[in-house]
Amino acid sequence: MLKYFLPLFILLLFSCKEEKLKRQEVKVEGLAQGTSYHVTYITDTGVNYQRAIDSLLIEIDNSLSTYQPRSVISRFNQADSIQEIDPLFKDVFMMAKEVYQLTNGAFDPTIAPVVNAWGFGFKNSNQTDSLTIDSLMQFVNFNSVSIADNIAVKRNSGVMLDFNAIAQGYSVDVLANFLKNNGIRDFLVEVGGEVVASGKNINDTLWRVGIDRPIENLKERELEAIIHLKNIALATSGNYRKFYEKDGMKYAHTINPKTGYPVQHSLLSVTVLAEHCAMADAYATAFMVMGLDKTKEFLLVNEKIHALLIYEDENKKIKTYTTPYINDIIELNQQ
Repeated sequence: MLKYFLPLFILLLFSCKEEKLKRQEVKVEGLAQGTSYHVTYITDTGVNYQRAIDSLLIEIDNSLSTYQPRSVISRFNQADSIQEIDPLFKDVFMMAKEVYQLTNGAFDPTIAPVVNAWGFGFKNSNQTDSLTIDSLMQFVNFNSVSIADNIAVKRNSGVMLDFNAIAQGYSVDVLANFLKNNGIRDFLVEVGGEVVASGKNINDTLWRVGIDRPIENLKERELEAIIHLKNIALATSGNYRKFYEKDGMKYAHTINPKTGYPVQHSLLSVTVLAEHCAMADAYATAFMVMGLDKTKEFLLVNEKIHALLIYEDENKKIKTYTTPYINDIIELNQQ
C-alpha cells in the first residue's frame, strides 16, 4: 500500500512549497520626520520589515533632523566652527552641494536662518522686517561650509544648515536601497510625498502616483495628473499649501536664497523625476526658486532630469509643461 501513498505525499510537498513561494504584497506604514511614510513591496516570503524601516528612519533623524536638538546637523548649527559628522550627513551634504552648483545657488541649505525668520523653519521667529532679513543674508552662502574627512567646517558661527528640502528624498533612497539589499525588486517607497518605484506592483503593472492639482483650500483632493513610474524616483514641491498671510500679504514658503524673500511667480508646483529621490527633491525646490522660464532653460540642457511644471498663465488658468520623457508616462486631467 505504501507505493500508492508515496506519489501523493511528494505531490503534497511540492504543493506546500509552491504555496509558500506565492508572491505576496506587504504594506508597511507609520509616522516619521513630521509626516507619514508608506512602503509597499512584493515578496515570496511575506517578511515584514517594519522594525528595520523604523530604525533606519530614526537613524536618519539623528543625523539630519533640525527638530532633534542633539542630531548631527543641530550640533553643527550650534557649533562655532567645526563639528564631527557621520556618513549620512556627508552623503546629503555632497548631493546638496552638487545641486547648489548646477543651479547657480537656487538650492542653498544655508538659507536656514532666513527661512526661520519668515516662520517656515525649525525656529519660527516671524521677524520678517527688511532689516532682519538683510542682516541674516550675510550667513547665506553654501560655499562657506566645507567638509574634510568626517569634519564639517563653517567660516562664520552664524551659518546654519537645513537639509529638509533634500532629507526626505534621501530617506526614500535609503529605504529603497535597504529593500534591494534584502532581495526585494518590486516596491514603492513614499515618505512625505517623495517616492521611489522599482519593478511592478502585485498586478504586474507599473506603479502609479497621483499629482495633486495645485489649488488652495480644496475640500477634496483633485489630481492634475497620474504618472506611471518605471524604476525611477519622484519628488514634488509647491507653494499652494504652505504659506501664511500677514498684513494683507500672502507669503510662499519657498525662499529665494539670492534675495531672502519668498518667491513670487507663476509656477505653482514642480514634480521632478530622477535616478535618486534626494536629487529629485532638491531639484524640485530649486526649480520653485528659479521659476518657469529659467527651469525650462535648465531642463533643455540637463536631459537626465525630467519634470512636470504646473503654472498659471496670464489669465489665471492652470497650465502644464512636461519634458519629453514624461509625455509617455503621464495621464493628464483634461478638465
